[in-house]
Amino acid sequence: MGENDVTFDNYYIWTIGCQMNKADSERLGSAMQNLGLHETLDPEKSDVIVLNSCVVRQSAEDKVTGMINSLKRTKQSRPNTVLALMGCMVGPQLKPLKDKFPHIDVFMRPQQYEPLIDLLGERLDIDVEGCLADLIPNKPSVTSYVPVIHGCDEFCSFCIIPYRRGRQVSRPIQEIVREVNLLVKRGVKEITLLGQTVDAYGHDLPDRPDLSDLMRNINDIEGLSRIRFLTSHPNYMTDRIIQTIADLPKVCEHINLPFQAGDDQVLINMRRSYRAEQYRDLVEKIRNTVPNVSMSTDVIVGFPQESYEQFQTTLTMLRDLEFDKVHAAAYSPRHGTIAYRKIPDDVSYEDKKARLKALEDLQKTISTKINARLEGKTQQILVESKSKDQWQGRTRNDKIVYFSSDKNLLGEMVTVSIQTSSPWSLQGSLIQ
Repeated sequence: MGENDVTFDNYYIWTIGCQMNKADSERLGSAMQNLGLHETLDPEKSDVIVLNSCVVRQSAEDKVTGMINSLKRTKQSRPNTVLALMGCMVGPQLKPLKDKFPHIDVFMRPQQYEPLIDLLGERLDIDVEGCLADLIPNKPSVTSYVPVIHGCDEFCSFCIIPYRRGRQVSRPIQEIVREVNLLVKRGVKEITLLGQTVDAYGHDLPDRPDLSDLMRNINDIEGLSRIRFLTSHPNYMTDRIIQTIADLPKVCEHINLPFQAGDDQVLINMRRSYRAEQYRDLVEKIRNTVPNVSMSTDVIVGFPQESYEQFQTTLTMLRDLEFDKVHAAAYSPRHGTIAYRKIPDDVSYEDKKARLKALEDLQKTISTKINARLEGKTQQILVESKSKDQWQGRTRNDKIVYFSSDKNLLGEMVTVSIQTSSPWSLQGSLIQ
């Protein structure tokens, strides 16, 4: 049987990493549906298998490598199966990847779907022009991610993202508004505006709109209930954006604002251009401007040359500011980054592990205290899914809530009385 005699009926996409990767997978799925393929959840029964990769941390890269190697047998037993690797593992130089993984048919950098779509068009002997014109998911979930700015210009010394996703490029407001309108017509109630530095949105566009302009345009869309955004950067969180969050009724009162380290010298080594006191002032401004705002942050422990005393300043920052949630990770050297080239990874694995545990223990105590304040109170929940006979949704402050009901409440906005809490979620009962 020749290549052009092969029939491709279905596809499988495995995704690891950030919300941007999830959005990329959704859009690639739409492109393959435009080709007539159907999604399946079983890679062993799929004609096209796509692995959407992440290399932000070594653990993520190891999982991707494990998945790639596990598919060697699949490729041997079903040689016509198309295997594709996309995402941040794929850099500008493809030869090392091709040499390491010869059973992979096609490699795609983030947001660059053409190599796979062109290959499928060639194998199927069809014209693929137009398949990438509208990549909005046909059957989105209640909540949906909308990329608004791709790439990053910050070049933090620990981060590989700018080298893999490129420089910042914003999408025009009209294009994003059109997409959100279509998503709402397809059942979406909440959208999350995505970018590596989402509040840098618009700085590269001719008329220089900003994130507040974008949110004001989207806020007017009928049928949309909520607007979220990820991820913010202290350099770009302006007074205008903060005030817009407070003013617009559909924008949720939750901000993810990474500070990464509480010590100024560590921040300098990380190439983060703000200082700890500036960050503290920004958090105070946000909390004074946006009523009932919740805040989460990202922290790296064990960065090269971080002393025990410098790590303690990070713990002090967490104690003082009391974030609702902290995404913490031990430093992982990334080949190609500035830190990898210039700063020896001199903090031992044991010290990194101990520091991460100390931070997580502290944050567990803080999150427990914050969430306990909601017991006995009511919260408005957008119902997103059901699992094990319990409905799940989130508050405007991005807290996960579980409750029981026999009704079909998917996509509904309901009121729940919070009965118990944990550091990670809330449990309540539906108020009829």
